[in-house]
Amino acid sequence: MPPDTPLDLARTAFRRADRTLQNLRRDFPEWHLGRTRYALWALDVATPPVGRAVARAARHLDGLLLDGYARQPHITLALGGFPSQAPTHPDDYGPAAFDTHLAALRALAPAPFEIDIGGMASFTSAPFLTVGDEEGGIRRLHQALGGMHPGGPYTPHVTVGLYGGEWPTTDVQARLDSLTDAPPVRCRIERVSLMSYAAAEIGGPLAILADFHLADGSLHWHGEALFPPPTGQAPTPAQP
Repeated sequence: MPPDTPLDLARTAFRRADRTLQNLRRDFPEWHLGRTRYALWALDVATPPVGRAVARAARHLDGLLLDGYARQPHITLALGGFPSQAPTHPDDYGPAAFDTHLAALRALAPAPFEIDIGGMASFTSAPFLTVGDEEGGIRRLHQALGGMHPGGPYTPHVTVGLYGGEWPTTDVQARLDSLTDAPPVRCRIERVSLMSYAAAEIGGPLAILADFHLADGSLHWHGEALFPPPTGQAPTPAQP
């Protein structure tokens, strides 16, 4: 019998849990310590078809989700941290860490690839749309960027929202299973994005800081570069 996939494990963990986790809309200063933004590497999948699929799933779970979730559809590949030119905390994200990630992406030199987004599943904290990675592109990118994920095996997903209460998981699973007529959405992945969000705002929108283009390995910043390029290398500006 083949081993369970991360998605199988996530589904099993949700079924075994008694209740969902309630997300709270508060500042969490004990986490961000006054630092304003948090950065991560992700795939931007905020296309109209994916947006419609996420909105449909959120409507299907009406009454269970925390109000005000505004994060665009994306697939997290790896966490960065709080951007800092002179890191002092373990979860700061400085120039050396960024250069390591960028070098890993260029060494991998991944080609564009396709994925499928569709179907519903859930963590105890959040429901999500499942992601089919038949070509293995997401897995390779995740491993190149560190291959670590807090809270269990890495499961590519598109978050639908955050649970706003402690709901019985058996009831929630029944709601998830009842959304049966949602065909998968195919997406072509051509870039990896460095994104950030406001640390004091739960579920707030993402800002794209830079795009790494799979076709040629170039990095294009959106606005001023967050980190200077390595010595002797000129920065690559954003394309018009």
